[in-house]
Amino acid sequence: MGKKTKRESSEPIEEDEPDLSNGCSLDTKLKKKKTKKHKKGIIENENEKENTHKPNETPTVSIALPGSIIDNAQSLELATLLAGQIARAATIFRINEVVVFDSKSSLTDATIVADSSNENESGAAFLVRILKYLETPQYLRKSLFPWHNSLRYVGVLPPLDAPHHLRKHEWAPFRDGVTKERDSKSGGTLVDVGLSKDAIIDEVREPGIRVTVAMGTNRNSIADLPRQVVSSAKPREEGLYWGYNVRYAPNLSSVFKDTPFKGGYDYVIGTSEHGKFIKSSELHIPASRHLLIAFGGPPGLEECIEEDDTLKGKEAVDVFNTYLNVCPDQGSRTIRSEVCFMFDFTFIRFTKCFVLFILYYDARQTGSHSNITSVFPRADSIFTAKIEQLMISDR
Repeated sequence: MGKKTKRESSEPIEEDEPDLSNGCSLDTKLKKKKTKKHKKGIIENENEKENTHKPNETPTVSIALPGSIIDNAQSLELATLLAGQIARAATIFRINEVVVFDSKSSLTDATIVADSSNENESGAAFLVRILKYLETPQYLRKSLFPWHNSLRYVGVLPPLDAPHHLRKHEWAPFRDGVTKERDSKSGGTLVDVGLSKDAIIDEVREPGIRVTVAMGTNRNSIADLPRQVVSSAKPREEGLYWGYNVRYAPNLSSVFKDTPFKGGYDYVIGTSEHGKFIKSSELHIPASRHLLIAFGGPPGLEECIEEDDTLKGKEAVDVFNTYLNVCPDQGSRTIRSEVCFMFDFTFIRFTKCFVLFILYYDARQTGSHSNITSVFPRADSIFTAKIEQLMISDR
């Protein structure tokens, strides 16, 4: 205790005039202060670098739909066909995440999705299982999905034919695979990537795990050349569409609360016949990193909000940034969910193309295309490049 008191008393005391009693010159003290400021500046710069990386993350589009849409199907085969249509629409429009939520807020246990029994499942669990099955490449399904009663009619569904559903003769820089036993020669792990020979990764993994393997550009010596396991997001960062992730939410509020994206969804669109009709030429979706489009079941999103303990009492316009009706004056009392998906996706996609067409027309008149690149984020670089190609071809 005495030493500690002595060490504390020997520390310099800040005064109006510099204290030189401990043998340090004024220049030395100023250098120390500069060093502290310099270190502080380095820390601030590092924080700024971390912040600058956030806008560069891959933009995503998510959809949320209730599992109750399956309950209206009159048979297991029709329910399977409905789930297949949803999976195909999500793949065609390059959806990154599909969230299946229950409209009853009392169901809070997400483990119902992992039920391995052959009993008939609830609508949400059934839909999650089918969506995950269809998103998985065909050569991995037998290893990752044991037989289940809900999968009885999946054989009648057309394949999604997504970019990561590669055939045996096709080569790509990435392939999804499932880990197998350990390779005795290399010490790594064998991975079934859907080729005639298993690939080898340079690490030890438990068998039966789905991984994404960087295959490189070499087609030869598949079994002998060690490969590297990468994040499933890596192909997306390279500009490839690599399927959708499936997530279960016990209620509508959990869709927003349990999002895997840091900072959550920065723009949320709700769709309903009670929403506001906006012409596609007038619909403005601000630049966003994580866009979510929510669909209601037969009762609509209003009832889903009312049955949620967290959202109960709120209006739909308070829950969503935009509450949209894409099909006003509909001839049928209800629009089936699988049809609504195609309506909404096409509507939003057409909105982008329409605005770009207007910008292209304006660019032709002014002779400048700087407005095109300033309006849309990096996610629309493909559209922007096509418009610029049109301008070049017109010259």
